[in-house]
Amino acid sequence: MLFEDPVFSSRMLTILTLSFHAIYATIGVGVPLMIMIAQWVGIKKNDEHYLLMARRWARGYVITVAVGVVTGTAIGLQLSLLWPNFMELAGNVIALPLFMEVFAFFFEAIFLGIYMYTWERFKNQRKHLLFLIPVSLGAAFSAFFITIVNSFMNAPQGFDIVNGELINVNPLGAIFNPAMPTKVAHVVATAFMTAAFTLASIAACQLLKGSNHVYHKKALFLTMKIGLIFSIATAVIGDFSGKYLAEYQPEKLAAAEWHFETEGNAPLVMFGILDDEQNIKYALKFPYLLSILAHGDPNAEVIGLDQFSNFESPPLYIHYFFDIMVAIGVFMILLALIYWIGVKRGWAFINQKWFRMLIVLGGPLSFIAIEAGWWLTEFGRQPWILRGIMTTGEAATSSGHVGLMLILFAILYLILGIGTIVILRRLFKNNPVERELENRLGGEQS
Repeated sequence: MLFEDPVFSSRMLTILTLSFHAIYATIGVGVPLMIMIAQWVGIKKNDEHYLLMARRWARGYVITVAVGVVTGTAIGLQLSLLWPNFMELAGNVIALPLFMEVFAFFFEAIFLGIYMYTWERFKNQRKHLLFLIPVSLGAAFSAFFITIVNSFMNAPQGFDIVNGELINVNPLGAIFNPAMPTKVAHVVATAFMTAAFTLASIAACQLLKGSNHVYHKKALFLTMKIGLIFSIATAVIGDFSGKYLAEYQPEKLAAAEWHFETEGNAPLVMFGILDDEQNIKYALKFPYLLSILAHGDPNAEVIGLDQFSNFESPPLYIHYFFDIMVAIGVFMILLALIYWIGVKRGWAFINQKWFRMLIVLGGPLSFIAIEAGWWLTEFGRQPWILRGIMTTGEAATSSGHVGLMLILFAILYLILGIGTIVILRRLFKNNPVERELENRLGGEQS
């Protein structure tokens, strides 16, 4: 099937590229804000530990940006090569956000280079910090514009269709489609959340290894506090996303919730399995919660899959992606909240090994939630590549070589992933915090 069906191969290659790129894109959007906050706190408190955090995080960030460029370029190429019919139809509509995404990246890269090479050029660190603002803005706008393309695919507008062609194109109308606000906000917020929990995971890992250095304790507290803020923000935005789906993509919401029949007082279904007759077993059902999620009213009617044909209904396995995303999100909120309260109240258990191990798990779990969210979005749009207008099968290439390219790209991403880990590990292992502080401060703080 891999070498015989170009549609299937194109889908697999695209999801592989998007899944791999999502890791680096998330880091690329989220980490600049972490660097900015750390440097600002360091300047405000005149604390070398926070300034060193900014330096070290920036070094690692540069490595991930380099790989993110490669995978981002691959996505752009694959849009044209794997989905030529889609680009022929919609290319002139999404050209503007694609161009602006490239411009945002150039903007980010230029100022990142200036920021990295001017650490010692300013006596007033506030002036140096100013260079990080366009880096963070460029990263956020890069996510903004590329997410607009995905939003357009879910809620296409800003054009008329005549004889199979898109005419009377209004780029701004296409950009500001109904899916844009919640999708962009969710992508950016989750990137900030994931970056914070990833850096917290690294700090907790160092503490578990036996280092009791105050640097790691400060890094853990700062990142967990930021993670708490953005995990709550993500949950709030998720609520708005549910209401968007209820209004504009009810079939996706119904499939994600295994909501088969239209009814009021609809329960929220979590976990469980389906038998051969589509009966839900072993699930947790929360009364009225789906009606609240969809419409803000516990008695509201929620459209079920009975209102859609089999062709229009997304695959039911997206329910598991929803479960993973929500479960991890709730876990991270609780973990960060308990840690923050524990620090304020002096709870001893937050410094124990088992709790720090949970924090270490928080980083990988956040990325799993990110991936689950994207799979929910992409698979939940099926069978459409451009909802209501063009199916995935109609958009794909007919080339018989996509299967081979899938294998080659899988090897490439494996090399890039392993290479990233090896380089980052050597970068920080050969220059530990203790040695760097000793070189800068004579080892006075520990």
